[in-house]
Amino acid sequence: MADQQLSAPPRVPSGIRHINHDHSRGYVKIGNHLAQHRELSVTAIGLATHIQSLPPGAKVTIKALAARFPEGEVRIAAALRELEQHGYLDRFQERLPSGRVVTCTVSYNNPPARFAEAHRERRHAPPPSSDPDPEPEPASEPTPDPGADVPQAELEARELLARLRLRDPRLVLSERDTVRLAPAAAVWLDRGLVPSAVAATLTRSLPMTPIHSPAAFLSHRLQELLPPRLPYSRAGAPVLPDRVVHPLRSCDGCDLAFRSPTPGSYCDACTATATAVTAA
Repeated sequence: MADQQLSAPPRVPSGIRHINHDHSRGYVKIGNHLAQHRELSVTAIGLATHIQSLPPGAKVTIKALAARFPEGEVRIAAALRELEQHGYLDRFQERLPSGRVVTCTVSYNNPPARFAEAHRERRHAPPPSSDPDPEPEPASEPTPDPGADVPQAELEARELLARLRLRDPRLVLSERDTVRLAPAAAVWLDRGLVPSAVAATLTRSLPMTPIHSPAAFLSHRLQELLPPRLPYSRAGAPVLPDRVVHPLRSCDGCDLAFRSPTPGSYCDACTATATAVTAA
């Protein structure tokens, strides 16, 4: 009886019990920063796991994911926006040589490590020496009040500049630099360029050497590469001011690119279809 008591299995507290076996093939590594994320929904965590397990070039549009899973397109679109907000996804529009605009998706499996690496590069970078005509940064310039009234174009410019680090980690800007450079970037938007076109121009043909001062580098490009205004009348007639051109958005219904002032909306075709279904 004593031997049986000694060989009995130890008592374990209540809760989950793991029985693990090593995977020899067909597996994906997921960090606890994603699996135990406090702010992501379980739909977003599961969707990120699925996307990270896909091979390059796989379709990850809203329609393709909704066809793969029982969740509808609305929940899929909301989960994609969650992952984009927390740095696990980046979606932007690109124009193909044929002229068609498509949505490109980039998946990041470890945003904390990527942001930490960019921060370390910024801290340990040597002082600037060979940047093309960098502008001296004022030492005593006060930071604008974030609660003050800011034009819509400048708000979009701040978001555009903040997201440049997703295209290249060397272009990490501080919040102060983002606010300071936003008026110059807003001029590009006021001249009819969409945010994706501005970002593509600012990040085209980046130097292979380290960028010691991202703020000075972008300030130089914002001034030197500024496109001219487009006249909307014939030669000899007075030039009209630029019209408001809304940025390209991804339709939550069909995932096609269209222009809209607000994100998370539907294109005209999907809106008409929904209206017809409701009327029926």
